Formats: sequence, structure tokens, C-alpha cells
Amino acid sequence: MYTLAQISDAEAGGLFALGGFIWFVYMLFIVLYIVAMWKIYTKAGKPGWAAIIPFYNIYILLEIVGRPGWWLILYFIPFVNFIVMIIVQLDLAKSFGRGFGFAVGLILLPFIWGLILGFGGDTYKGQGALIA
Repeated sequence: MYTLAQISDAEAGGLFALGGFIWFVYMLFIVLYIVAMWKIYTKAGKPGWAAIIPFYNIYILLEIVGRPGWWLILYFIPFVNFIVMIIVQLDLAKSFGRGFGFAVGLILLPFIWGLILGFGGDTYKGQGALIA
């Protein structure tokens, strides 16, 4: 086990570079998710800029999927927020005519499946649309 005094300059530089790379990848995922949500909001007839406003973005997402606005409060309750997020992602997939498998993709890799939903040929079918 190393202490900070025992780490050489080369090792410190390598750790710094690794940290910078991890930060870059994290920021890339955030940007991809924002772009995806912006496109999803515009497809649903909502302003795309709402995707970048904290809390308001969740409120608009709840409107898109047909859930009441007071559900925003549920996002602040530990453990309940995970359940609510899963329900909202299921409803989001359903609102665009997609099924359970697509919703699982939105839950596990939202920055990829969100881009597929936003830039794909899917159209907004409405709040809680049933799959035909």
C-alpha cells in the first residue's frame, strides 16, 4: 500500500491521466444523455431546452409519459426513486410504441437507448399509448 509520499512523479502523472480520461468519458455520457432527452422532448411536442433544467426536466418527462406532476416528489425519497424511475422509463418506451425490452435498455443504458429513441423513426404516440 502506497502513501502519497511514496508515489513517484510518473505514477502520479499516470493516475492523473487516468482520472482525466474517466472524467472525459463521464462527461461524454452526460452530453449524450442530454442530446437524447432533448430530441425525445421535441418529438413529444415539449421544448427541448427543458432537458437541461434540473427538476423541470423530470416534471416535463412525467408529462410526456402521462404521470402526475406530484410524482416529482417521489424522486427525492430513497429507494422509491428507483422504482419510480423504472416505471417512468417503462411508460416512456410505451409512449413511443416500444415494449418492455426497449424499456430495459432505457433503464440500463439510457445514453444509448435514448439516442435510439430520439433519433430513430419512432413517433410519439401519446401518454401511456398501448402497443399495437
